[in-house]
Amino acid sequence: MQYLKGIIPIVNTTFREDGSLDLDSQRRLVQHLIGQGVHAIALFGNAGEGYALMESERDELMSAIIREIRGKVPVVVSTGHSGTDAAIQISRAAEIAGADALMILPPSFLKPDSQSIFTYFAAISNAVRIPIMVQDAPLMTQVSMPSSLIARMGRELEHIEYAKIEAPPTAPKITELVTEADGSIAAFGGLNGNFLIEELDRGSQGIMPGSDLCAAFVHIWDLYQNGDRVAARAEFRRYLPLIRYELQPGLGVSVMKHNLAAQGVIACARVRHPTRTLDAIGIREISELRSEITTNIGSV
Repeated sequence: MQYLKGIIPIVNTTFREDGSLDLDSQRRLVQHLIGQGVHAIALFGNAGEGYALMESERDELMSAIIREIRGKVPVVVSTGHSGTDAAIQISRAAEIAGADALMILPPSFLKPDSQSIFTYFAAISNAVRIPIMVQDAPLMTQVSMPSSLIARMGRELEHIEYAKIEAPPTAPKITELVTEADGSIAAFGGLNGNFLIEELDRGSQGIMPGSDLCAAFVHIWDLYQNGDRVAARAEFRRYLPLIRYELQPGLGVSVMKHNLAAQGVIACARVRHPTRTLDAIGIREISELRSEITTNIGSV
């Protein structure tokens, strides 16, 4: 039964200047997000630099964050692997650790065809007992998943209940998926919320942005859900320059962390290579973008 809905940020992973995990900042960030009214929290997605974490660090972070949340909101854990057996093992481990749902990319190393993708997700679905979100992100994986395939998985595989659509243009694909799935799968948007309003208009159940603009996204979500689409669009436009800036491939995570550090939420904006780091000009640019946003729901 589908229960995820709303603003579900990908939690940025916090590091010290030396590159080691900063668990104190991580706990502050989680509590900050909960205080801003997010509807769930997701771990180890692209904005969380999951690709740069060691297995032991993933385990440590997952345990610490799930303890910190203490059931206040659902936790979605990004699992999956280039090999199906490994993906099953990682997904089972996340379930045992307390994940409420899984977000899974298709295997991308060998560029599987549609039947291989179906087999991969079927094997994971058969191995776990919690909902699975299919992450459709071809800009990152170079693996295409037509809406018909995702809809089929929603109809035929027990635990496939959600899809995060990041295949541009996202809004038309959400229309296709909602129509073809006929209620068997709920669509979410990604790409840092760049097309939030258009996706909501077409039946999206929410978005999964980074961690730094969640107060704004929650406010926009609330306006839209209360039927004030005009106000939601106006509020979205105020934040759009910064949202757009964060969509730059490889650079958005650094922007998010600098924004969170500027708010005093995390101690350090350190990212791990190959994630790119903002240069001095970029830091000045995002400072100017923040200063141009005036809001009565919190600073950015």
